[in-house]
Amino acid sequence: MIDELGFDNEKYLKMQSEHIRSRINQFGGKLYLEFGGKLFDDHHASRVLPGFHPDSKVRMLLQLKEQVEIVVAVSAVDLEQSKVRGDTGISYGPDTLRLIDAFRGFGFKVDSVVLTRFHNQPPAEIFQSQLENLGLNVYRHYPIPGYPNDVPYIVSEEGYGRNEFVETSRSLVVVTAPGPGSGKMAVCLSQLYHEHKRGIQAGYAKFETFPIWNLPLKHPVNLAYEAATADLNDVNMIDPFHMEAYGETTVNYNRDVEIFPVLKTMFERISGASPYQSPTDMGVNMAGYCITNDEAVREASKQEILRRYFAEKCRHRRGRSNGSPVYKIELLMKQLGISPEDRPVVLPARAVEERTGGPAAAMEMHDGTILTGKTSALLGSSSALLLNALKYLAGIPDDTHLISPSVIEPVQDMKVDVLGNKNPLLHIDELLVALSICAVTDPNAKKAMLQLTRLRGFEVHTTVLLSQADEDSFRRLGVRLTSEPKYQTAKLYHG
Repeated sequence: MIDELGFDNEKYLKMQSEHIRSRINQFGGKLYLEFGGKLFDDHHASRVLPGFHPDSKVRMLLQLKEQVEIVVAVSAVDLEQSKVRGDTGISYGPDTLRLIDAFRGFGFKVDSVVLTRFHNQPPAEIFQSQLENLGLNVYRHYPIPGYPNDVPYIVSEEGYGRNEFVETSRSLVVVTAPGPGSGKMAVCLSQLYHEHKRGIQAGYAKFETFPIWNLPLKHPVNLAYEAATADLNDVNMIDPFHMEAYGETTVNYNRDVEIFPVLKTMFERISGASPYQSPTDMGVNMAGYCITNDEAVREASKQEILRRYFAEKCRHRRGRSNGSPVYKIELLMKQLGISPEDRPVVLPARAVEERTGGPAAAMEMHDGTILTGKTSALLGSSSALLLNALKYLAGIPDDTHLISPSVIEPVQDMKVDVLGNKNPLLHIDELLVALSICAVTDPNAKKAMLQLTRLRGFEVHTTVLLSQADEDSFRRLGVRLTSEPKYQTAKLYHG
């Protein structure tokens, strides 16, 4: 069933922007804000905090737009390795351009890109030329021997001093990146070093939505964050520095806790004193204060953990991970007492496969109804499910044909006889093209097409791994897809 609301988004926007303004004032009018996670399209947050809008962080920054400029950090090592974002399938170079276009589309000032860990990698040099030809300012930050532990060397002319200073003009400098491990924190601290040398007072803060510091350590929202970062080996933990300084229990994660003594020493060497006594102090996240229905949030987070479980099982089956993230998520599931079968669409899909002997799919509708799709001579189970869902939403009788076999069969013939495909069944995108053609003359097909935008947020499970084309189509439709970690055939190659 579509998530019951559990988060007050408008309260969040107001509280968050006010808190960031306060932090800017704390440092005399200039703040470098490291943005962890996604600045927009934060679908993880919207799934575990039902009511949180995927563009909430951007909307919050829009309230500060005249004070904001954005700097994008991208690792030269990631460019050299052609690292790809898991959610979009786009490598970090093109994704940097996509992010800049998106930020500018919202009206933000974005002029600068920092190439971190730069040591003359040819792909990074080519990318720098591309960026400069597009009118962007590009700065090089270099690897620092002994980072992050050799603080005297790091905070010196041979360390941060060697990095190129990023020229900025606004009071709030948001440092973001196409993915984790891009060096955002190092960019911020390097800037503080250079600003201090120039006699300019500036501060640093961190915006990281998860884990939510003022929720219990084992709250499902925080465990869902561990599931989402299982491949990074992030572990939530009580912030011992905050407990020691204030006697308060707060939640942070291992990397920030482990690095904090080093960061504190860096602050002291840069400006003479540290403004923070704990990793929690560095954060500016107000999300925990905006939860309105804890039970709804808990249930949504459990479902997210199950989605992450299936996703990691599929990554492992495809040879894209060593399987350790699966074991970690299984431990989280055990802590919460949940199993894969607690995902409502799993058992119905498996039941259809068992009954028909072929791949099957199931979708949970907005009212809790479960629809299924089976494989036939004309359609794969995902395409059949999609048609069933559109008919259900449009109030069209189940036995009504939206696409005539006389339309599908020529497409199949072309796929096999002309394009050389082994599988004649229509992918979702091919099905939607056929449906749109039929919609010109068939009122039912037209009614069905109008339902496509209503699928966003619906849950789907398939009993086999889907083609990349079908996965992409479900993602564009906003459907939350999981699949069993098995292929439809026993072939070794699955292109």
